[in-house]
Amino acid sequence: MTLPVAADVISRLKAVLGPDGWSQDPGKLGPKLVEWRDRWSGTTPLLVLPRSTEEVSAIVGVCAETGTPITPQGGNTGLVAGQIPQGEILLSLERMRAIREVEPTDDVIVAEAGVPLAVVHEAAEAVGRRFPLSLASEGSATIGGLVSTNAGGTAVLRYGTMRDLVLGVEAVLPNGEVFHGLKRLRKDNTGYDLKQLLIGAEGTLGVVTAASLKLFPLLASRAVAFAAVRTPADAVALLKLAKDESGGTIETFELIARLGMDFVMRNVVESREPLAGSYPWYILIEIASAEPGASEAALERVLAAGLEKGLVLDAALAQNQTQARAFWSLREQQSAAQKPEGAVWKHDVSIPISKIGAFIEEATAAMQRFAPGARVLSFGHVGDGNIHFDVLQPEGGDGAAHTALRDQGSHIVHEIVAKYSGSISAEHGLGAMKTEEALLYKSPVEVEALRAIRRALDPGRIMNPRVLF
Repeated sequence: MTLPVAADVISRLKAVLGPDGWSQDPGKLGPKLVEWRDRWSGTTPLLVLPRSTEEVSAIVGVCAETGTPITPQGGNTGLVAGQIPQGEILLSLERMRAIREVEPTDDVIVAEAGVPLAVVHEAAEAVGRRFPLSLASEGSATIGGLVSTNAGGTAVLRYGTMRDLVLGVEAVLPNGEVFHGLKRLRKDNTGYDLKQLLIGAEGTLGVVTAASLKLFPLLASRAVAFAAVRTPADAVALLKLAKDESGGTIETFELIARLGMDFVMRNVVESREPLAGSYPWYILIEIASAEPGASEAALERVLAAGLEKGLVLDAALAQNQTQARAFWSLREQQSAAQKPEGAVWKHDVSIPISKIGAFIEEATAAMQRFAPGARVLSFGHVGDGNIHFDVLQPEGGDGAAHTALRDQGSHIVHEIVAKYSGSISAEHGLGAMKTEEALLYKSPVEVEALRAIRRALDPGRIMNPRVLF
């Protein structure tokens, strides 16, 4: 727990922001102090709500001078407690919601940190362009949070993570100075790339206030299919086949377990089975192309080849946008559909694609031995190796007893991840939840280098002090 913030510091911050730039109202603070799964909760003496980069600079300057810690928060969609304060000043950029510029010739959009992802999508489409990062929480996840956690989403296979999609950032460094780095250059070989340090730093090296993001042309055709496969290993084999058949136009290749489908059917209203039969595993595939009709033709080739080789058991190609959205909903509702099922241990891991099948098989068997009766399911982004490996309490079981085993069980899962040269955090970051455990899997040389960077930029460790190294 952070030491109490001095009253004079709070008074100074209030003076910087004016009467509408801060809050201590429990009703306003409440939703910002709990993450959506209700696993993490926190406290703060003051919520600060700057309207500009200059006000962020002033806030951080006061905190740097007085040694007062800060927790930055975006849309509060994080799952590893990185955005939940434990007595620190809570800094929200929700009022910094301007689209500063959209330039289709440069294929760039400049958005402030508080802009929701969905708004960026709309602004890009208005000029005939597309920002390809896509995730289920796009209505609430903000650009600042997405940059700070190096978000990935469902199209990493084709477009990469935020590290690949950010051209420049504006940020307030831990001493209160502003880094004016909103470049739009594709090439800049002038030394260290400070923006890449800030991307994925979870607010520990500064507060991202705006970002220059890459845009792409709108594609003329898009096709979506839902296919059944026997095993995750068959899904990986189908991915390789799909890459070969489609010429690199695959955007999405998502794995869903039958158990996850059962939860959606049971807990999400108006959900419908996509195929006539019931199968152990499913794949959601999306292909997009600049050529009209090319995506449909390519996806038909993929499915035909998969059926011929025995990798695809059954499949349905979406015939219209309504059906495509219904297929996507089955994937996007995987997490929400688990909530009524009770306590769950969630793991956001990445595995070399070729080892996904072996990892799921070994980790599932390990969890069934460790927690007999637990319901184990996997889903996620086969195309980039990101698997969400979840362990739910036994049906009708004791949720508290299951939760009590979580840390021990998660360590077993993460040891298997390490065996396959994977990562214990693929897209949600480390936050306060995984920071200490991550030290088990990083070399002393790497940890010391990371700590040296942090000491250089934030010697007082005021920025998100409980997070990272």
